[in-house]
Amino acid sequence: MFNRQPITREKALSKLAALCAKAEYCTGDMEDKMRRWGLDKEAIQQNISYLVSHQYIDNARYCKAFVNDKIEYNHWGRRKIEQALWMKRIPEDVSAPILDAIPQERYVEILKPMLKTKLPTIKAESDYERQMKLIKFALGRGFSMEEIQLCL
Repeated sequence: MFNRQPITREKALSKLAALCAKAEYCTGDMEDKMRRWGLDKEAIQQNISYLVSHQYIDNARYCKAFVNDKIEYNHWGRRKIEQALWMKRIPEDVSAPILDAIPQERYVEILKPMLKTKLPTIKAESDYERQMKLIKFALGRGFSMEEIQLCL
């Protein structure tokens, strides 16, 4: 099939720098890419150190952009965003202050119209069942019970 040559540390670094110039990435994303390319742990660590020290990668900057995008465009709640950041291996000491800076009212602003749009599409035999389905929907989007109760 394909006889791929293993990628060198320097070649990987130049590819990663080019990627970082086009979009925001976190250290977890870059480590995954290099692991897929077959680089050893030492080379991965050297490349990450270089990218961080030369500000190609900044987990806090990435986290701010990620949180903003997920709230504005995907309409996610805090819990779902926290899970996604955990999956990307963003340290909690980086993500927590960014998430704490977002007031609960912002989540409620997003959730109210979502629930209003969702309500007519729910098929239920009773108001109780309809309410439970709405709550389950909002919980699945990462909103807290407190935020959901404020909207209902």
